[in-house]
Amino acid sequence: MTHRFHPTTLREYDIRGIIGETLGEPDAEAIGRSFATLVRRAGGTRVAVGRDGRESSPILERALVQGLTRSGVDVVRIGLGPTPMLYYAEAELEVDGGIMITGSHNPSNYNGFKMVLQNNAFFGEDIQTLGTMAAEGDWEKGEGEIGNADVMDLYVDRLLRNFDGAGFRIGWDAGNGAAGPVVERLVRRLPGEHHLLYTDVDSAFPNHHPDPTDEANLADLKALVAEKKLDFGVAFDGDGDRIGAVDGEGRTIWGDQLLSILAEPVLEDLPGATIIADVKASQALYDRIAELGGAPLMWKTGHSLIKSKMKETGAPLAGEMSGHIFFAHDYYGFDDALYSAVRLIRAVTRLGGSLTALRSAMPAMINTPEMRFQVDESRKFAVVDEVLARLEADGAEVDRTDGARVNTEDGWWLLRASNTQDVLVARAEAKDDAGLARLMEQIDAQLALSGLKRGPQAAH
Repeated sequence: MTHRFHPTTLREYDIRGIIGETLGEPDAEAIGRSFATLVRRAGGTRVAVGRDGRESSPILERALVQGLTRSGVDVVRIGLGPTPMLYYAEAELEVDGGIMITGSHNPSNYNGFKMVLQNNAFFGEDIQTLGTMAAEGDWEKGEGEIGNADVMDLYVDRLLRNFDGAGFRIGWDAGNGAAGPVVERLVRRLPGEHHLLYTDVDSAFPNHHPDPTDEANLADLKALVAEKKLDFGVAFDGDGDRIGAVDGEGRTIWGDQLLSILAEPVLEDLPGATIIADVKASQALYDRIAELGGAPLMWKTGHSLIKSKMKETGAPLAGEMSGHIFFAHDYYGFDDALYSAVRLIRAVTRLGGSLTALRSAMPAMINTPEMRFQVDESRKFAVVDEVLARLEADGAEVDRTDGARVNTEDGWWLLRASNTQDVLVARAEAKDDAGLARLMEQIDAQLALSGLKRGPQAAH
């Protein structure tokens, strides 16, 4: 038996597709067989499996488990929960890998798989290997056993270990995603006053799309904070690995701003430590880390790439503009929005007790949102290479960490190719509106030289 995946399902960091079109039960079984084969050849025997709240997740789970067991691996099912709970199970249970069935923050007709093998990120060539094995039918055979583990309360225990935060008045928006049941258990054990939105898991996402990086999806949380006069609010994406936040005045606190707050207590405990952020983060963040005595490190966008870089450098903390926050300081080094919320409470407590004041003290920078626009898949990396060649020929100050990040007297601008979609991503930041306009002119000019223009943005 062989199986060939639809090409759009194999992505850089996970496997994702549209149910009934590019992803179905045969794919799930083939993924199970290939992953189990890799586990066995690495000397492993057991895999943890979790799922989010999408309508298709139980169906894909059955097929995935069948594939895993048919290739001789035992399965521990942990049931419905956020992706970080699966990561926790993989770290704490006696297993050799883990697979989470989740469509993350994508529309409800999507689903997919995130994987970890022997406590390491599983991405890039690892995922392509699964596809090759499935196409060739290169699978071990066997009869694995199926068991269950109820880890949610243990996971909440771990979130609260060493908790030393004060009691705040906080709004929590789970967006009808898989984090909801954990949020309900978590807040019962936290000091303070807590107001919950949309913690019931609903695959249709009837209230708003579960993506806290889109400010429109924070409207209900902002209204709750204003109505109840709360200290701040936090929100989660569909599978609970990305966090969003608003302060007591309803201002959005973006991923790089959260990281600048979370970094301060970490650097007090670990002076001089490396803190990692992705290329889309504000220069104000890198300056702040240095001001606090840390070593700022700019790295490539992508949660698996960040996790791998953390292991390589021993960094205790990392983050992305997308709201993925990674703690290796007193935690496991994976992206966990629920743990990040707990650490935010602890950080605000330690830094004076007001998230609003911390936000107000940040430098006033003017920046664009992440701009995404369509480009032919065959051209997206080539365009970035063309831009880099022209910039360097002109003697521009360019950082090539991930695409082109160009520093000028006005500020900086970024152009990079998405790892997962047929889009180019651009962002710019300056100290004033005139400077931002000049940066945008530079982006437009470079695109025009490659035969493109900054047209309608692609959906997130």
